[in-house]
Amino acid sequence: MRDAVDRVRDAGRSSRRRLRTYFLVAVQAGLAATLAWTVARELLGNPDPTFAPAAAVSVIAASLGNRTRRTVELVVGVVLGIVVGDLLVRLFGTGPWQTGVIVFLAVSAAVLVRGTGALVTQAGGTAVLVATLTPVSPDLELPRTVNALVGGVVGLLVVLVIAPLNPLRAVRRVADPALDTFASQMTASAEALAHADVRAADEVLARMRAAETELDRIDEMVGAADEVVRFSPVRWRRRRALAAYRRGAEHLDRAFRNSRGMVRRIGTALRDREPVPPELPAALEHFSEAIRLLHRAFLAADEPVAARERVLRAVRAAGEACRQDIGFSGTIVVSQLRTVANDLLRATGVPPDEARRQVRRAAAAR
Repeated sequence: MRDAVDRVRDAGRSSRRRLRTYFLVAVQAGLAATLAWTVARELLGNPDPTFAPAAAVSVIAASLGNRTRRTVELVVGVVLGIVVGDLLVRLFGTGPWQTGVIVFLAVSAAVLVRGTGALVTQAGGTAVLVATLTPVSPDLELPRTVNALVGGVVGLLVVLVIAPLNPLRAVRRVADPALDTFASQMTASAEALAHADVRAADEVLARMRAAETELDRIDEMVGAADEVVRFSPVRWRRRRALAAYRRGAEHLDRAFRNSRGMVRRIGTALRDREPVPPELPAALEHFSEAIRLLHRAFLAADEPVAARERVLRAVRAAGEACRQDIGFSGTIVVSQLRTVANDLLRATGVPPDEARRQVRRAAAAR
C-alpha cells in the first residue's frame, strides 16, 4: 500500500514538473494561433485563414530545438505539394486514382529532397487538397502558400521574439531534478554498499531506471534553449552560460547510463558476499558530491574545478580499494567507476585524451 502511495506521489510530482516545463509552450501556441489568424484574415484579407493558425501551432508543437527547421520544412512541403499537385492535375485531371497518383508522387518528391516527417506530411496533405478541391476551389494554391508562410513566420516570431523561453531557467527546471536524482542515487548506492544491503542496491537500480526520462529531457531542453540563444536577440547574452550545459549534457547522460551498470554490479557483489573495502563506498560518495559541484558550477557559469578534483578523489579512493581484498564483481565496479569518472570529466570540459590521462594517473596514485 505504501509503495502504491509513493508511486502516485512521484507521478504527481513528475506531472507538476512537466506542466511547469511546458506551460510556456501552451502559452506560445495560443498566442501564435491568435496572431496567425488575425494576420491572415484581417491584414491579408484571406477569407479562410484556418491553415495559418494550424501552421503556427505546428511550429510551436514541433520538437523543442527544431522549430526553425520545422518552419522551413512546413513551407517547403506546402510549396512542393502545390507544384507537384498542380502539374499532375493539369496532366491527369481529377478523380480517385488521380488523387492516389498525385499524392504518391508528391510524397516521393519530398523523400527525394531528403525531407523529414514535417516536409513529407505537408507535401502529401497539400497534394490531397490540390487533387480533390481544384474542381470547386481553383484558386487554392496561393492562399494555402500564404497561410503556410504566415503561420510559420508568426510561430517563429512568438518563440524567438515575443515570448521566448528563458533558456537558463528552462534548462534548470529539467536539470535540477535530474542531477539531484543522479547525485542522490550515487549516495544511496554508497550507503547500500557500506551496509551490505542488497535490497537497497536493487531499489537504487530501479529508481535510476525510472529516472532515465529526466535525463532525456535535459537534451531536449538544451536543444530548445540553444535555438533560442542563437536566434533570439533578447537572449543572446545567455550564450556563455548555456554553453556549459550544452557541452556537458551528452557526457552526463552517458555517465548516468554507465552508473546504472555500476549499480547493477554492486548488487551482484553484495549477493555474492564479496568483501567491500571502505574506500569503495567512499569513492561513490565522492562521485555524488562531484555531480552536485558540477551542477552548481553550471548554474553559476563557473569553471567546474572543484567538480574535477572530486571526480579524481573518487578514482583515487577506488584505486586504493582495488589494491585491497576485493572480489571479482568489486573489481568490475572499480573499472566501471573509472569509466564514469571519464564521462564526468568530459562533462566538465576536459578533452578526451586529457580525461583518460587524469583518470589513469589518479587510479595509480597511492
